[in-house]
Amino acid sequence: MKPYIKTLMLSGVLAGMAACTDLDTDIVTEYTQFPDNPIATEGEFNGCYYYHRNEAWFGRNFWEGVFLSGDEAVGIQLAGIYFESGRYYTASVHDFNPDRPSSGLLNDMMSGCTYTNQRILAYGGPEGTDPVVAPLRAIRAFYHFWMMELYGDVPILDHMFAEDELIDRQPRAKVAEFIEKELIEILEQGNLSDANDASTYGKPNRWMAEALLVKLYLNWGVYTNPITTVDYDTPNEKLDECVKWCDDIINNGPFELGSGYRKKFFPDNGVHIKDFIYAVPFDPYTIGVGYWGAHQMARFWGYRKDTYCKPYLWGWKPTTTKAGVYILTPECVDRFTLAGDERNGIIAVGPQKAYDSSFNRTDEDVMVYSRTNFRGEPIGPLDFKKEFEWADIKGFDVGDESLETCMYGARCNKYPPIESDETHADYTWQGNDIPVFRFADILLTKAECILRGARATEGHTTEGLINMVRDCASAPHVNLAAEGGDMKQVLLDERSREFILEPWRRNDLIRFGKFENCAKWKVDSDKANGRNCMSDKNKRLFPIPTGDLTTNTNWRQNDSY
Repeated sequence: MKPYIKTLMLSGVLAGMAACTDLDTDIVTEYTQFPDNPIATEGEFNGCYYYHRNEAWFGRNFWEGVFLSGDEAVGIQLAGIYFESGRYYTASVHDFNPDRPSSGLLNDMMSGCTYTNQRILAYGGPEGTDPVVAPLRAIRAFYHFWMMELYGDVPILDHMFAEDELIDRQPRAKVAEFIEKELIEILEQGNLSDANDASTYGKPNRWMAEALLVKLYLNWGVYTNPITTVDYDTPNEKLDECVKWCDDIINNGPFELGSGYRKKFFPDNGVHIKDFIYAVPFDPYTIGVGYWGAHQMARFWGYRKDTYCKPYLWGWKPTTTKAGVYILTPECVDRFTLAGDERNGIIAVGPQKAYDSSFNRTDEDVMVYSRTNFRGEPIGPLDFKKEFEWADIKGFDVGDESLETCMYGARCNKYPPIESDETHADYTWQGNDIPVFRFADILLTKAECILRGARATEGHTTEGLINMVRDCASAPHVNLAAEGGDMKQVLLDERSREFILEPWRRNDLIRFGKFENCAKWKVDSDKANGRNCMSDKNKRLFPIPTGDLTTNTNWRQNDSY
């Protein structure tokens, strides 16, 4: 490695958070000298790898915008409680607002690129070509991917900008080509680690870069055509290339589906999960409690009146009441009905049974009491209702905050919380790692490429690859006639079952041309408000946040906003 600029900055994640959100930061004046030190270098690089692990970028705001806008869930209010100026509701019905937190991720993503560019310049030289920075270029490509995925035309931040240098948004297709070029170049150079162990967990390695390239190629038609024209039949010239990289991961990577589905997402998940190609690690103990160290996934999926329960759903009483404002659409619940499918167990619907400390479901009913001191008889079992009547569907309002209305809607318990994590701080934090790229996704991606017309390799078929994934969850093999006769729909439904509460459903729906008609509740609510957000294909992109438009006066807002 050539130390073109040597640094003595505090290493680690929090140092990254304190770094610049200003794209014009002067790298030269920010740093002081220090001798070459692999440990210090690793610390600096970690700040780049984990820049997205914050409340906005890969935290609460991200999940609101990405997950709630799909067809699997909505955010409810209880007689106005948790309306939060519409932050949940508007994401659910595609009524995105440039000033909503769920739309405001762009600056965080750009800041992550800038922070990474500082390290690329410092360690990779003016051209950024020193082999040591290959993982930094991979994570920068990852950040560009998500900028492009959510916002369409975005700047290509491949260098440190001068103070007077104009930053322009580039066409989406050009950004896709930049990501492709970066990934191919660093993969061909062979400077990314082949290891998939503790030394690379949560960091870019060869397999993360290949998986990102696979995801890019699968959606190539989406990224290189006008967003309003995209449907299932949009041509994709990269399908065979996508299969090629899938095959490399399948044949040469150290990955396997393993046996058992639910345990992959338990609080003790991590590097030992061989299905994980790339995951975002969370740990409130070793990283620090709060937006960087942990997430709050279960807080929004629980029963709002959980302190009135005995025993609690997870076998222990939480210290803080859950928000309990995310519920599953009936359409989503109905997909989790394959006989014997282990994935059915992550859907909490109907009368609930308590889980033991190993997250095994017991025969003990979760009973709801009218008072927190549990005096007298319980009023009944905890019973999440798939179907119910809205008090006001216009805003997804279920009515007064009663024990009954708090049970409206099925929930998802894919990421069960552990007591020690939640009581570690004065809030409801979790340490379950969240996967981004999985081996199961590689198999289902290859299945989709073959279905779309790619050359089949290795004797694989669409149905056979789906069955491999189902075997891991003890689900029955595909019965096309019984499942509606449409393999496209079978595959899309399978992706929902397999990747619920992972960041891909919105992406899948757009690629299949189904983002606009994705859930009856959402369409009905949109119509009740006299709007057409759910039918507006421009809403496949987020609006450019107001702050970014104010800073970059040469930018134009995305259409329909």
